[in-house]
Amino acid sequence: MRTDLLLDRLAGEPGERDAPLGGALLGPLDELLVSLDQDLAHRGIVARVFDVTGQSSASAVRRSESAARRRFTLGQYPARGVPEPVAIIGASGALGFGLAARWGRAGVPVLLGSRDPDRALEAAGRARAAVAGGSFDGAANEDAARGAPIVVLSVPFRSQSETLTNLRDTLREGQIVVDATVPLAAAVSGKATRTLGVWQGSAAQQAQEMVPEGVTVVSALHTVGAPSLADLDAELGEDILVCGDKKADKGRVARLIELIPGLRAVNAGALEMARIVEQLTPLLISVNVRYKVHAGIRLTDLPDADHWA
Repeated sequence: MRTDLLLDRLAGEPGERDAPLGGALLGPLDELLVSLDQDLAHRGIVARVFDVTGQSSASAVRRSESAARRRFTLGQYPARGVPEPVAIIGASGALGFGLAARWGRAGVPVLLGSRDPDRALEAAGRARAAVAGGSFDGAANEDAARGAPIVVLSVPFRSQSETLTNLRDTLREGQIVVDATVPLAAAVSGKATRTLGVWQGSAAQQAQEMVPEGVTVVSALHTVGAPSLADLDAELGEDILVCGDKKADKGRVARLIELIPGLRAVNAGALEMARIVEQLTPLLISVNVRYKVHAGIRLTDLPDADHWA
């Protein structure tokens, strides 16, 4: 198995210069279906869609306007019993798309974000084609991040700083950013089995310095493989190490992760532990190259009780 295909789990967006080429995991684009308000309403979510003039109109979305003109805000979060929406930044990449498909199948409304709104809409269309009845919509990164309380950052390390800078005026107090970034040396044309030194200690700690005050960064999703996520017939059975400084925020992320059957969220400690967890990615790449598999990790002897209760 080629190393560049294994790197797809880092969710580089297809078409980026020097990015791996595995972002298109599923079949051709199905037709882009209905507007966000229609798509989420049946799940108990009140959403409003605006055109660039600020006028609320469902027909404005149904017109064949450019996706770059579409903006949405979420009027309220879901009613009790309905999962909160999640925004995935870099969702047209392999890891982001795999997460979107799995969460969508679990009933989570998913907002797929990309620098290019048209690419985001295309990814949402592929997700709808893969997951019948799933709630998916695509938009520019800023609009996607604006519409969900939890924002998953699944971009290559070389794009992390620029992406967070562009989202600084969008992210708001109380939101959680789940950072899945790994500082692989491949970002500077080095080996995928090596990492770069990050001044702050880890990519997640760098992200925490960059987000606005009141936004919490939680580190997670570094060891689950994009090919396994994207193969909806594949049974998962692995642990996801979750690092963060607030247990309540880690708990919300853990609940979201565990909506995907076969994934167990494990409390790995404070955010500073991300510097160790991020190193597991190049280790798994090295193992997977040699065994030609998509291995994950599983910890033994953990209690069966609900740690996040």
